[in-house]
Amino acid sequence: MLHHVVMEKLCPCAKKYQTEQIRSFDTQEEALQGAHEWAESLSASFCGKHAFDVVAVDNNFVISVETGGFNEPCEI
Repeated sequence: MLHHVVMEKLCPCAKKYQTEQIRSFDTQEEALQGAHEWAESLSASFCGKHAFDVVAVDNNFVISVETGGFNEPCEI
């Protein structure tokens, strides 16, 4: 059974960099680890206008996108 990590919605930076919206993993533990690594990567590489968090939903994980990050918003 595959476990999925899904970005809740694609922010402008995700669209700009053509970020995939779903990643699949063989185990729930791999999916959780992958979700946290992905969220941290998004927070570090995008403009900082949004914050990313991991939320468990059944046997899968959602990366939530929230307004308010650590940097000033960039113009896209």
